[in-house]
Amino acid sequence: MTGAIQTLLLLLVILVIVDVAAQRLHLARSILLVVAGIALAVVPGLPHVRIAPEFMLLVVLPPLIYTAGVQMSWREFRFNLRPISLLAIGSVVFTACAVALAAHALLGIEWAVGFVLGAIVAPPDLVAPLAIARGVRMPRRLLVILEGEGLANDATALILYRFAVAAVSTGVFSLGRAAEVFGLIVVGELIYGTAVGWASLHLRRWARNPRVEITISLITPYVSYWLPEHLGGSGVLATVACGLYVSWNGPLLISSATRLQGIFFWDFIVYLIEGLVFLLMGLQLRTLLLELDASMISQLITATAITTAIVIVARFVWMFPATYLPRWLSPSLARRDPSPPWQYPFALAFTGVRGVVSLSAAFAIPLTTADFLPFPDRELILFVTFGVILITLVGQGLALPSVFRWLGLDRIGVEENRQEQASELAARNEALELAQRRLDQIAAERNLPDDVLAQLRARHYDRAQQLPKDLGGGVELTRSGADIRLELIDAEREHLSRLLREGKLTDESRRRIERELDLEEATISSLKERQLTSKEELAPPHRRARRKHQSAQ
Repeated sequence: MTGAIQTLLLLLVILVIVDVAAQRLHLARSILLVVAGIALAVVPGLPHVRIAPEFMLLVVLPPLIYTAGVQMSWREFRFNLRPISLLAIGSVVFTACAVALAAHALLGIEWAVGFVLGAIVAPPDLVAPLAIARGVRMPRRLLVILEGEGLANDATALILYRFAVAAVSTGVFSLGRAAEVFGLIVVGELIYGTAVGWASLHLRRWARNPRVEITISLITPYVSYWLPEHLGGSGVLATVACGLYVSWNGPLLISSATRLQGIFFWDFIVYLIEGLVFLLMGLQLRTLLLELDASMISQLITATAITTAIVIVARFVWMFPATYLPRWLSPSLARRDPSPPWQYPFALAFTGVRGVVSLSAAFAIPLTTADFLPFPDRELILFVTFGVILITLVGQGLALPSVFRWLGLDRIGVEENRQEQASELAARNEALELAQRRLDQIAAERNLPDDVLAQLRARHYDRAQQLPKDLGGGVELTRSGADIRLELIDAEREHLSRLLREGKLTDESRRRIERELDLEEATISSLKERQLTSKEELAPPHRRARRKHQSAQ
């Protein structure tokens, strides 16, 4: 037990160090964490860390999928359902079949075993490419498609994986029966996940206690995932449906106190899970080396190279017909959703980075078949899966920013972000104007005292003054005001601390006042960061580059 705690503390220390290094080097932390894990795996004397497949699939995966679903826009998901489905279902099945064909034809692997390998390496990862894409301000629609694909493709891959493993273990497979079961799983999980989301929100509404509500939110992904997974499904679609339902219906049912505490709680939980998972992924190299037969090195390297090439090429081969063919066949679709430039499908095709789900599924392969014989080529599948993850995550992951900039997608993303900020500013002003009209109506109907009305108007005026008049010259002035307000908050904190030391203020009172100051500071800091981003994007490219260089120094 002590050794496990010491190992966990060591991993947390490394996580922090790597995260700081990633910020300084402007690299995706997931890539550096995997590299750091590999480096630790070959250090002699360090404890052997092996991930239990059940832990990854049943404990780690549900909260990651659920939070991604909650953060996803249901409106944008529904609008992009066609391209998301073509990738999450079509591309995964196409890639799995391509890998199985190559494994059988070029490596001499049995068909069923080839489909096991194909199902494992078919689904791209969600975390790493999205972090990189957001860092270079990829166009919004591409981000939505990538996020939607990442939410749903794991379900397709895990269902295919179960069918393939069953075929290897029993030697029996029926395509018609598999298609029927697949349809039942999809429909059943969508209904069940929506029901869990509805029940979760109403339980939280009845509780009206932030601690209880956050506890319910922590339980929700596991309730939505475990039952379908136990009954033979994937659990992923149910968790996605649950998250999307909470995302769409939650804003009016979740209290502000719960939302403020819940955002911090889930951000911290996801930060730790993602960081430790990528670090542990690299550490699995030692497990692979211990199980590796030295006489198979040449075969394993060949198999890894072929499989990696197939999964990369298959995504490109699928992407362009899936993007343009439906519009050629349907003029109404072409009018409603015109064909994008070639840079869009190319960028989507290049983001086929493999990750956590692939490695978890590989380690979850049973040791024996139903006849108690060794599972065929299990070591080969483990090694090839790790190799595909390493090559795509590090190789493609490091190249993603350069590719996005070469395609010119960063410029499109910056312009979209500017338009989004303009829309946000207009929405804020409209909401404030509506609140002002409502305040005037309440004052007339309820005959409010002058002092109460003056306080309400002063607060409303203060909120209105925080907003810049536009995205240009008004930004700098508002930022200066924000800096002054932050200085005033610091002065208030120092005064409260002095009163506490002098015994003129109790700790309980100080905490209440401090919480109000913290909320105000968080609001100001968020607004200031947003405005700073606006100013940076409006600056000429050479000036932005110089500021980025100065910040790195």
